[in-house]
Amino acid sequence: MNEINTTATELPWLWAGLSAYALATVIVVRAVLIRGAAASAAINRSYENQVFLLLVSGVVLLAAALAERWMRIGHGPFVNLFELLMSQLFSLGVIFSITYWRFPVIRPSAVVALPLMWILGIWILLLQPVDAAFPPTYSNNWLWVHVGFGKIFLGLCMVGTALAGTILLRSNQRLALWFRHMPADTILDHFAWRFMLLAFVFHSLMLVAGAVWAQDAWGRYWSWDALETSSFLTWLALGGAIHARLAYRIPIRAGAIFICVVFVLAFLTYFGAPFYSQAAHKGVI
Repeated sequence: MNEINTTATELPWLWAGLSAYALATVIVVRAVLIRGAAASAAINRSYENQVFLLLVSGVVLLAAALAERWMRIGHGPFVNLFELLMSQLFSLGVIFSITYWRFPVIRPSAVVALPLMWILGIWILLLQPVDAAFPPTYSNNWLWVHVGFGKIFLGLCMVGTALAGTILLRSNQRLALWFRHMPADTILDHFAWRFMLLAFVFHSLMLVAGAVWAQDAWGRYWSWDALETSSFLTWLALGGAIHARLAYRIPIRAGAIFICVVFVLAFLTYFGAPFYSQAAHKGVI
């Protein structure tokens, strides 16, 4: 880890939020392993309440970290990579907590979703929380709409990917035992694609809002820079996957692979393109 920035008063809140996420991850992984090894499906599911409470705690603590940083630097923490990762961990936690609460059938998929979130968690721990100037072009309401739709899209995409990942993991005979008490693949597939359909809607809205913001900020709707192109390719990939699922009735495991590929593209778009591109909105999602 890099040298700690002693002026970054948001760090204790960030570490506390990540600790809550980490404990939730340990509990859900342990619970899936125990339930998978047990002969009976009638296993105490109190761990689900523990995981939910820890997820909510993590979200609240990360909200405090975002608020603390916002007050300290004087603008929304959405400019550099450190800020992007922190805000994304918050938004992913919000969306997964809501779906975890509302759809009990998807809860065991947390064994895939939470480790995915920890890719960002480990990454942010390796970064120095440097402050970044807020460009004048970002003082635009459409930017917030664009960012909000994008975060909802990625959160829904992560939920769908967690379900798809569960389908693929238990296709392995060694891992199938761990997931044998989960719903059938057809049920997981049903929910996964509905989350991906919602993700497609919010991705479309994100593109529209981003184009309006670009027109206000730079006088053009679209310029085919690296981030815009990558985002559009992700939209095409997701639309093509949904079309294949509905029109050609592709096998469940093939559909799960498509979902995972879309998530990888989305991840690279969010956390790759903005930081190698020299476009005007470099570093902002």
